[in-house]
Order: sequence, then structure tokens, then C-alpha cells
Amino acid sequence: MLQAKISFEEKQLKFINKFGEMGFKDKSSLVRKAIDEFRKIIEKKKLAESADLYAELYEKEKENELKELTNSAIDGWPK
Repeated sequence: MLQAKISFEEKQLKFINKFGEMGFKDKSSLVRKAIDEFRKIIEKKKLAESADLYAELYEKEKENELKELTNSAIDGWPK
């Protein structure tokens, strides 16, 4: 596993030092889990922003070709 030297604020270090109370075997495993969870949050945010952008583009589409294509694809699906 790779290592990195990083700095923390005092309140962050106090939290990290409670790793055992939170069920982690060491400080590193707590920090790795926190980074993984934060990465998931960021990825979900990016995905939501992308979906919003596509929805906006879909609504602004002038020729309605995309809307017609979408509607033809859902024909026959239960409502």
C-alpha cells in the first residue's frame, strides 16, 4: 500500500484518533473509508448534474426529433 504524508486540523485528528470506537483497526483504514465514501458522494453529484444537463437539453431541443424518438421507444410500455 502506498503512503502519503498529510496534515490535519486538531479537531480532525481528535476524530481520527477515535478509530477504534468506530470499529476500525487503525487510523489509515478510517481515512481510506472516509475518502471512499466522499468519492461516492462526488460521483453521485456529478451523475445528478449530468442528468440535469441532459434534461435541460432535452427540454430545449427545437426539432423535437429526440422527443419523438423517446416517445416511440416507450410506446407499448405499461403506464
